Amino acid sequence: MAPRRPAVVFTEKEFYLDEFRGRTLLFAVHHDGPADRLRALGEVTRDLLVNDTRVLILLGGAAVRERSALRALERPLAGVPSAAQVPLPLPQLRLVPSDGSGPVLRISADDLAASAIADPVLVRFWDVVRGTPFALGLCAADTPERLAAFAARLGARFRVHKLVIADPEGGIRPAGIEGPLSFMDEPMTGQLLAAGEAESSGLGARRALLEAVRTGLVDGISSINVCTLDGVARELFTYEGSGTLFTREDYCKVERLSLDDFHEVEKLLERGQREGYLKMRTPAEIALILFSGYGATIGQHHLAGVCSLQTERYEAERAGEIVGLYTITRFKGEGVGVKLVECMKAVGRERGLAYLFACTTQERVGQFFERQGFRAVAQSETPPAKWVGYDAERRHDLCCFRLVL
Repeated sequence: MAPRRPAVVFTEKEFYLDEFRGRTLLFAVHHDGPADRLRALGEVTRDLLVNDTRVLILLGGAAVRERSALRALERPLAGVPSAAQVPLPLPQLRLVPSDGSGPVLRISADDLAASAIADPVLVRFWDVVRGTPFALGLCAADTPERLAAFAARLGARFRVHKLVIADPEGGIRPAGIEGPLSFMDEPMTGQLLAAGEAESSGLGARRALLEAVRTGLVDGISSINVCTLDGVARELFTYEGSGTLFTREDYCKVERLSLDDFHEVEKLLERGQREGYLKMRTPAEIALILFSGYGATIGQHHLAGVCSLQTERYEAERAGEIVGLYTITRFKGEGVGVKLVECMKAVGRERGLAYLFACTTQERVGQFFERQGFRAVAQSETPPAKWVGYDAERRHDLCCFRLVL
């Protein structure tokens, strides 16, 4: 017998690396702190390069003048292969000293101050990345805001997939709010930049950064993350995040899942099962959720939650069951679950269903459904087909909720 293959454990990092593969990420890092803190950025860069992601870094502040800082960034990058097994010319990568050759460019104060990115600057970056998917720009930026503004203009010209601004203050935190906002779209950002709005929210000192972010979004960057340098890995590779995600598109769209979504959604459902939020299902049962599933997307690319409306087994009762409802942690407070359930209500009415129902062992999930207008009912008030072959032990702990359409 062939040996059993070990189970592949899905990680949040893998989920996001899937999104970044084959794309370009631009980092703007103004750093005046300890040199060794840049090592973490080097480790993130290494993970992205191995993932076949192009990485551009704009570095400003005192770090530009400190060889120890550049060495800390450089150290994790030695000998990185690409995901496609095409060797990258990184074993010879030397960020210090920078003589203008290799993957290192110098961006002058005049370049930074210009209202538009000059063509020679773009050509210099392209000359680097046509041969290696990594470029480092050493920028004569005296403030984080000036570096962020240049990065927004550069990212928009290149139409990068994502801009990450490592700002010393981290994400956007209005007065009276605990922790940074997890999400802002371009209209929300524009409203905050109206006369006096930033100041009344305690964000007057962040106006220049917010203006840079909005410029990048309006001019073509689909998403921008603002977080601390120490929080970059958590912001990019975890569901919790560490800062604020800005997107150009509207806050949240709910649409039918496509085949291209199935791989990521399957991983999310498996995670929900391991956490105990979702019922354990076979691959075939998960596939049925995918075929009838809906996804909530923040901006263009950020999957924020999923669910499914299953009706085939319940045609006699004209009923639909909401299954597989799961939202990513950083968006739990953004109403993603509400939008998914509202979509299920609308779809149910379009299909002429008499009612929707949902079942859960989680008290908090039950309370959520009650807030959406569902009422707790006995299991006998749900379709009999629901219980054919159902696990008796789980059924004992299950609560059911029903909404008449």
